[in-house]
Amino acid sequence: MLILSLDTSTTACSVALHRDGMLLGAYELFTERTSSAMLTTLINDVVQHTGHELNQLDAIAVAKGPGSYTGLRIGVSTAKGLCFALDKPLLAVNTLAAMTEQIRQFYPANTRLCPMLDARRMEVYCAFYDSAGQELRPTSAEIIDETSFGEWLTQGPVVFFGDGAAKCRTFLGQHPNAVFPDVTILPSARTVGKLATSAFTESRFEDVATFEPFYLKDFMTTQPRRAVV
Repeated sequence: MLILSLDTSTTACSVALHRDGMLLGAYELFTERTSSAMLTTLINDVVQHTGHELNQLDAIAVAKGPGSYTGLRIGVSTAKGLCFALDKPLLAVNTLAAMTEQIRQFYPANTRLCPMLDARRMEVYCAFYDSAGQELRPTSAEIIDETSFGEWLTQGPVVFFGDGAAKCRTFLGQHPNAVFPDVTILPSARTVGKLATSAFTESRFEDVATFEPFYLKDFMTTQPRRAVV
């Protein structure tokens, strides 16, 4: 089972190759505007440098969102293009679930995990998971204020992490049950591939022709100003 995974949920860009759930290689870039320019290069590099060819892949996995509209569009379009060209199945993984997979083993069973991705202004994309990686509350877009997540914090420790957690820390940083890791956890194809292995085993494949990213909300654009004469 050889799975190529892509994550372009944010301005970062990563690809990984797993065999039977074991990581063979990964490339990650954390610079602005890298997804469109470098994604295909990273794909070719990770496949070739691990001694494989694209036609040996058994499936393509992609982080489906939530996240950056443009980033998700690029990642999903690239994954679908590979699936069509190579006649391979498509696997999709929730970006927040893959983020949770990076840290869940470091926290005790009574801890809730809340991955967060920055949205607009004081808004974040977030969800709640337990330390086993099971979803407790589905992904949603939330506007953060001093009343946010009160019902969760009364139940025990909650770890807020991801590039949206700083907004939450402004209001909840003094709460005794609010935990904020010192390191920012960003989406990564490494854990997308790990979760995709389970999806492959369970035959949870997507329809390549109709699959769309999980945008969560409509794409927002800024209206152009009328020129002043």
